[in-house]
Parts: sequence; structure tokens; C-alpha cells
Amino acid sequence: MKKKRHKLTIKHVRHYRSNMSRPPGRKQENHKISRELLVLTYGALVAQLCKDYEKDEDVNTCLDRMGYGIGVRLIDDFLARSAVKKCRSYAETAEMIAQVAFKMYLGVTPSVTCSSPAGNEFSLILDKNPLVDFVEELPAERASLCYCNLLCGVIRGALEMVRLAAEVTFLQDRLKGDAVTEIGITFLRKAEDRKHKRNK
Repeated sequence: MKKKRHKLTIKHVRHYRSNMSRPPGRKQENHKISRELLVLTYGALVAQLCKDYEKDEDVNTCLDRMGYGIGVRLIDDFLARSAVKKCRSYAETAEMIAQVAFKMYLGVTPSVTCSSPAGNEFSLILDKNPLVDFVEELPAERASLCYCNLLCGVIRGALEMVRLAAEVTFLQDRLKGDAVTEIGITFLRKAEDRKHKRNK
């Protein structure tokens, strides 16, 4: 992966650790440093997976699986820190993911659009994706790589923990030449709902 600015080195890691241990007065700066370290570490993770797996599909699956595990655990932290109320609809859930979760953990707020008459398909549109801050483009031989597929797994895992099954995929990606980055979320009907519908 090409980097815009610099590569992660032991020197940088020590620099980040030193800054992150400073007094609370530099909280905002520490948050920026923590996020930058996350981005660099994530880039190193994807690069390593690309070395371990020849096929992009295998890397994508691995990232989704890892993200799912993170989402399953992250939901408790999110609920505790945000103190949000229970969402009453899929639309409210999508807005909560965009306006609260993304803002809290990535410092960005995607716009939300509903893309289905049934009201269960939504798109999160990101004008800026912090996870690709140090990536210019995907190598030609990795054209099918979904670089940020971890995010899909995180969303899917977190939703499952609040009993909301969903399919989460990237629909557009700036790293592949699209104008924006778009994550699609399709909420699936609960098994009980399908059973009740058949018995009507």
C-alpha cells in the first residue's frame, strides 16, 4: 500500500506512547494521536493479510470476521459511553450508527440515505474515511480488495448483539475511483416476523 506521508516505525510508536501518556490537558491532541496510530496500525494489518493471502476475497473475509469480533465486544462500550435510548426503527438505528458511533470512534459523521421502499436498506455516505488517510490507491493486483471491510464486520457484530441481523457491504469506495465511500446496511427481518407472516 502506498503511503501519503510516512510509515509506521518504532520511533513513531514511541512518540505516540509518549504523547498519549501526557496530562489530561492535552486530551484533544491525544485523541488525534490515538486515531492516527489506529489508522497506521490498521494499514499494517491489511498489508500483512495481503502477504498471507493471495486472493482478495480471503483478505476481505478475514477483515469482516475480525471486525465482527470487535463489534460484538464494542457494543457494551458504545452503550455505556453514549447513554443512547433504544431505537424505535431501522431509520433511527442507521442515524445512530452515523451520528453517534462513527463520530465517537472515527471522528466523522456519514450522511444517511434510505434506499428501499420497505425502509430496511440504508446507505452511509462518507466524504472522508479516516482509515484511508495514508493510502493513495490500491495496487493494480489488489483491485478486488475491500480495504476497510473491517468496518462492515464491526457494524454487523454490534447490531447482532442488540438482536438486529443485517447485511453490511461496501457499495462504493474512493480507493477504487468512486466519488464517495458508501456502506450499505440491509436490515433482515427477524425469524419470528417471517414465521408470523406465514401464519397469517
